[in-house]
Parts: sequence; C-alpha cells; structure tokens
Amino acid sequence: MTVRLTVHRSTQEIGGNCIEVVASDGSRLLLDIGRPLDGEGDAAGLLPATLGLGGSPAAILISHPHQDHYGLLQAAPNEWSVYSGAATEKLVKLTAAIVGEPITRDFHNWTSGHPFVVGPFTVTPFLTDHSAFDAYMLLIDVEGKRLLYSGDFRVHGRKGSLVSRFMSAPPPGIDVLLLEGTNLGADKPWMSEGELEAGFRKLFEETRGRVFVTWSAQNIDRTVTLYRACLKANRTLVVDLYTAEVLELLSEYANLPRPGWNQIKVVITSAFARLYRAKGRDAFVARMADHGIAARQLSETPSHWVVMARKSLMRDYARQNVMPGPDDAWSWSMWRGYLDGEDGRAVSASFEAGGASACHLHTSGHASPSDLAKFAQAMRAGCVVPIHGAAWDSHAEAFPAVRRLRDGEPLAI
Repeated sequence: MTVRLTVHRSTQEIGGNCIEVVASDGSRLLLDIGRPLDGEGDAAGLLPATLGLGGSPAAILISHPHQDHYGLLQAAPNEWSVYSGAATEKLVKLTAAIVGEPITRDFHNWTSGHPFVVGPFTVTPFLTDHSAFDAYMLLIDVEGKRLLYSGDFRVHGRKGSLVSRFMSAPPPGIDVLLLEGTNLGADKPWMSEGELEAGFRKLFEETRGRVFVTWSAQNIDRTVTLYRACLKANRTLVVDLYTAEVLELLSEYANLPRPGWNQIKVVITSAFARLYRAKGRDAFVARMADHGIAARQLSETPSHWVVMARKSLMRDYARQNVMPGPDDAWSWSMWRGYLDGEDGRAVSASFEAGGASACHLHTSGHASPSDLAKFAQAMRAGCVVPIHGAAWDSHAEAFPAVRRLRDGEPLAI
C-alpha cells in the first residue's frame, strides 16, 4: 500500500498552502486551499496546475481562517467536502459576506483533540497558538502511516502553552512532519503578548493625545492586548464595525472584549456603514449604534482614545476633521513588510503629514527560528517536509531529516 503526499503549493513561498494526501484506493485529503499572498484575480485561475479537479472528490481541511489557507475554497468543486473548527467556519463566512462572494457551502466542524474519520483517513485536530483565532495542527493517520501538519503556529502568544504541552508529549511514530518556516531568515520581534501589552500601556500613558493603532481585526490576541493596556492606562479602545462583529461572533468561544463592555466603543463611519447596509446588514449597524461613537467625537478629550486606523478609516476620519497631530501617536502593529503596500503607505503618510510620533509595537504570529527547530526535534518525525517559507534552502541544516520537495512533486510515504 502506498500513500502519496504532494505539496501543490508552498514549498518555496510563504502562504498559499495546498497539500494533498492520497490513499492507495485513490481517496484524497486536502490540507488547506490557500490563496497565494501575491495572488490577484479569479480564484479558479490561481489553483495549482498539479491539483486535479477531476477524479475522486477531495475532502478539504482548513487549518485556520487566514486567506492564504482557505482563499481558493470557492474554486473547489461543490462536491468536495469541507472541514474546519466551528469558529473558523464563522470567520470565513463572515469575511466572505463582507468583502467578497458569500460562501454558502456546508462545513463539517471538528473539536480539538477528538479524532474523526474521513474515508480511510483518521484526522485529529489540535488547537494551537497563532495570530489567527481557532488555528489547528492536524494529525493524519492513513494505512499505517502518520503525518503531522503544523499549520501556522507560534509559542510566544497567549495560547503558547498549547504548543509547549504538545511538544512535551508529541504523538508517537510520526512519519512525515509538514513544517511551516515563515520566520526562517527573518529579523522580527518575538516578544510575548504580555510584553507587548506593557509596551502599549507605556505608550498610552506617555502620549498626550490620541493613539492610533493599525492591526488585523482577526488578530484576537492583539485586540485583547490593546484592550487590557487601555484598562490599565484608563483609555477607551475604538474599533470599527468589522472588528466589532468579529468580537461578537467569537464571544461564544472565549471571554473576549466586545461591544457593550466598558472602555470599548465602535466608530460608525459613513463608508463602512454604507458597505454594511449594501450587504444587507442594516440591523447590525443599528445595534452597534448603542455602543458607538461618531468619528467627530474623537476630537473631544483626545487623551481618552486608542483608535483603530486603516486606510478606509483614515479617509472617513479626515472628512470629520479628525486629523493626526503632533500630540498624537500611531503604531503599526503588523508585520513591517505590509507598510510597503498601498494601504500601509497611505496610512503612514497620514500620520507623517500630521507630525504624529511613530512607535512600531508588534510580535510575530509565527514561531521564531529557534522555536521551529525545537518543535521539529521534539516531534522525532521520520522526515521533515518544509512548507510555508522562502528561506528553507539556507536554513535546513538546523532541522533533522529534511526532505526537500518542489511544488507538485509527489512523495511516496
């Protein structure tokens, strides 16, 4: 019996994960179906050429709700089944409903630590620490072979203990470890969210005016960090409609700050309100008005606010004469590389023009190189297949039993 592994995309790049496991009877399992980070245009045109859409239907496992792991889902045949965590399903469908084509296909949900069967495959998901909420590692057992897909993970976030415990008692007998390598060759901060919280509190206390922060609405750890720093510095966190909906959506899965809590407000800007109403979400906008403020109010008692900033929001703030000034500060709490994009440059220019002081406070959503190496050593796998990284070729010597593949190259296990 031969089990075949093919990494259709992500052996040479960060993101765009699309990994297939095929059993000897032809049954197919797809680990993520991600959009490449530089991929634009129709999803069908971005599918890897080596991924066959005919033949046996595949079951798709979505490890977490980042576009580079699920963004080509709509291009998959409708008869292909989809599996994910329950919160991941909700986040994927919410994002699609707001900014793209609604996803109406059914999902099957799993529970961390509980195996489930898909044809000849037994899959065990393990909740992990990542900048995405509801992220998982996936253990695949098929025909006496065992593969572990790391997905995206880190050890320094608010759920880092999940990874530490997994490393202390790893699944035995792993034949192949599919390991992400995002941060190999990178020079990024890897401080804990607790250390980041202390940095934000200091910034909030030392700034006379408003503090504007750019972060991802789906980076729940970062939202929690900012909210906790606001409580300690006696400020109020101001989020947009989408972030408010994300927090409300996930409140059944964790005790998260959300609209209605003290020291958190929803800024209802005209552009975002129009977008929501155009999507038929008028009721949500009306409900958030009970917890909202108008953009113009951000000019009142400026030392009170920590304000979400993104390109579209900055345009609406400017229309209400909420302009950054020398008493204000701003923080880009995302990877620095995104500052080189159109949105990053636009946000940066707004604050530079106003003379606001800049303070980059961020920590990576991915494991450091040393933590990646420790994880690989702890798993004791028969071989390590590098994925989700652009610098594996110059760093593979730090890892045991590396089996380097090219995109689309099959490996018999």
